[in-house]
Formats: sequence, C-alpha cells, structure tokens
Amino acid sequence: MHITSILLGLVILLNIIFSLFVVFQERRDAGTTWAWLLVLSFIPVLGFVLYLLFAQNLTRRHLFQWADLNKLGTDKVLHKQLDSLGSDGFDFRNPATRDYKELIHMHLVNNQAVYTEDNSVLLFTDGRDKFGQLFEDIENAQDFIHIQYYIIRRDTLGKRLLKALTEKARQGVKVRVLYDELGSRSLTRGFFRSFREAGGEVEVFFPSKLHLINLRLNYRNHRKIVIIDGKIGYIGGFNVGDEYLGLSPKFGYWRDTHLRIQGQAVYALQTRFILDWNQASRDHDISYELDLFPEVVTEGCVGMQIVTSGPDSESEQIKYGLIKMISSAKKSILIQTPYFIPDASLLDALRIAILSGVEVSIMIPDKPDHIFVYWATLSHIGEMLKVGAHVYIYNNGFIHAKTIVVDEEIASVGTANIDVRSFRLNFEVNAFLYDEEIARHMARIFDKDMAVSHELTYEEYLKRPNWIKIKESVSRLLSPIL
Repeated sequence: MHITSILLGLVILLNIIFSLFVVFQERRDAGTTWAWLLVLSFIPVLGFVLYLLFAQNLTRRHLFQWADLNKLGTDKVLHKQLDSLGSDGFDFRNPATRDYKELIHMHLVNNQAVYTEDNSVLLFTDGRDKFGQLFEDIENAQDFIHIQYYIIRRDTLGKRLLKALTEKARQGVKVRVLYDELGSRSLTRGFFRSFREAGGEVEVFFPSKLHLINLRLNYRNHRKIVIIDGKIGYIGGFNVGDEYLGLSPKFGYWRDTHLRIQGQAVYALQTRFILDWNQASRDHDISYELDLFPEVVTEGCVGMQIVTSGPDSESEQIKYGLIKMISSAKKSILIQTPYFIPDASLLDALRIAILSGVEVSIMIPDKPDHIFVYWATLSHIGEMLKVGAHVYIYNNGFIHAKTIVVDEEIASVGTANIDVRSFRLNFEVNAFLYDEEIARHMARIFDKDMAVSHELTYEEYLKRPNWIKIKESVSRLLSPIL
C-alpha cells in the first residue's frame, strides 16, 4: 500500500510538471493548451508522450533555406507592388480586382506572395481528367519535371506515374520527386530503384530515423505541386492513388478540385518546390539556374497569388486570407471542404457574414475518412446552421475539394482544409484567384454538386441521437489538436 501511494504521488507530480511544460510551451494558443491539458488529465503521463509525438513547436526553426532566393528579384517586385498599391497607382488589368487590393496587400506583406495577372487556368474536378492532362504534360516535358505530393501510393496510378517519370528521366529530362513520409508511408526505397537508376532523384519530407516508425505525427507537408519545364504548374487537392480516380469501394466517386496553371504564378510554385526540396535534400540541393524560371508568354489574364503557410511561421497566412475574403463578402460565400473545424476567428467571421445578410453555403461529405474529425465537423456545422448557413451533405461519393468562392468574383483553391491542422500544423499551399469568370465557373460547379447532395436543416440536425451528440462534444473538445 505504501509503494502504491508513492507511485500515485509520483504520477501526480509528473503530471503537474508536464502540465506546466505544456502551458508554457503552448502559450500562444489557449485552445490548444486546454485541449492538451484535457488529454493529460484523462491519460496521465501517457498524455505527455502523445504531446511529444504530436505537438513539437517549429515556429522558431528556420526550415526552408535557399541561398539563391535573392536572384529571383522577388524583393524588388514586392516593394514595387506595395508602393503602387499604397499610392493607389497599381494598374490592374481587371478593374474589378481593385476592390480586393487590401487582400492582395496582406498577402504581399505577410507571405511575400507576388501578384501576377498573366495566368491561364484549367480547373479539374475529376481525377481521370486531371491525371489524363498531367500525363500528357509529362510526356511533352523537355527540360525538367518537379513532382510533390503528400500521398503517393504503390498502386496502379502510383506505378503508372513512376513509369512515366522513369521514361522521361531516361530521355535526359531532369525529374525530381518529393513526398511526405507519413502520407506516403507505404513507399519504400525499392519502389524507386528503376527511377533512380534512370537518373531520377527522390527526397522525403521529415523522414523517420526509425524504420517504419515516424515519431513526427504532426507537421506534415500536405502540399500537392507539380511544375513542368517552369511553364506549367499544378496545385489542388488530388494526391496520387487509385481512390483519387474513384476506384475505392469505401469512398466511391472522388470529387476534388485541382488547377493547371500557365503564367508567372508558376514561378511561385517553382520557388515553393525548391524550398521544400532543399529542406528535404541531403546531397541534391537545387541551385539557381535561369532555365528553372524561363520567360513565360501566355494570353492569360487571371490575377493570382500563391500563398503558403506552415507551423514554422507565427502567422497563419492562408487562414488570414480566407478570413479577409469572408469579411469582404457582400452577397455570397460558397465553401467546399472535407473537414470543417474552424477556430474561433474564422467561425466568428462566418457568423458576422451571415448576420450581415450574406448567404453562406457549406458543403461537406456524407461519410468520414477520419472519424473524430467528422464528429468535430458536425459539431461546428451545427453552429453554422443555428445562425442561418445553408449546409449541404454531398452524397455522390467523397468530396475532398478545398475551395471558397466569394460573391462569384474571387476564389481560393488549394491544399488547406477548413481546420486547425491545415491552418497551424501542416505545410499547405493555396492559389488565391482574382477572376470573375473562374469564380462564376466554380459557383456553377457548386450548384451542380448541390444536385447530388441533400440540404441539412437545423431542425434535422437537432434530431440527431444523443450518442452522436456525445461524440460531437468529445471531438469538439479535442478539435484544436485533431
């Protein structure tokens, strides 16, 4: 009995010490602090082990280095654009974009996201269409191919992609593949053997030092970027796997959104890839070469900024952009996301918009791919319904799109979900589009998706069983760390 008392006292003492550590380590975010204290309270000591696995702080670490970054001349362009915006002298090709100059200014200051206006954009919502075009572009590549995905599977699509890249490497095209180890945990070095022998290069983001065990469960690179010859770029929600072609029995049809870009916005995607690649690279860092940023001549006129965010930064750049978009809305906001777990700031922005007369429509899947995240999503959806949002449950498979359209004038498409993980814990990238034609096109797609969805009313939501309410409550408490 005496030993038991000593052990119990030791556990209590350790838990107090661990709790104090969490309080001081997470002092920049009260919600996250309380969530981890809750875990420590219910799972003493073990909860701290989970904290070490999931909650390492990266904000003070300089992860992304590229000595040649200044050779791009980005600083001069940034200062010129900021001066022009500040003096109201920026000559917008599309006069309507002037209404969003504050959003552009914020991304310039907070993310060094250069604004470009010469872009052509193709929008994909079906995986077969997206990958069909991607394989065609790979086949036509002449100089280099840069591929970055969170998930690359060892299935039919993954093998087909690797075969195409291997063939291009044999032809003398410089091919680089970067993937996230946790997202692509089924991959092995043997999978890339023929590719490497052909001259291809592979790097892994945040690899584990222990075989098959990755202790860095948070802070993953969730970006999906492709750059071909410096002239074509891809960004959006599709990863590489058969399920993204609608071949998964669990999910069925896979509904996502992806962009193919031609224009100077590709330079920003290229820069992002190089920064990520050099962080992961041990022996194959990319140095500046003029061929990496060739002169781009297009007939496009789409205004765009490529905005990135990650846990290495104090600012949540993509979230700030979405909040600014929401606060600028006068008529409508259309949101598609597989997970809806906004923090208080974004939730308040949506509430204010609804109460101001803006019609807010949110579309989420009818099935979970992460069960706790889904219950937390439903909990926040209830709050939106209560203040008058329209919520649609997508019934035609699984919707994985990460999009927002405001007033059918501007839009955002990228890798960031509406959740704390995307805003604070993962490395993400979004394209902010200033173009009415694309925004209206995305609004029409939303309307088309509504035809295979059902609207969830507040009355229907209130009738959910008590056991679901309990799951929602628990998941909501843990939502800052999900």
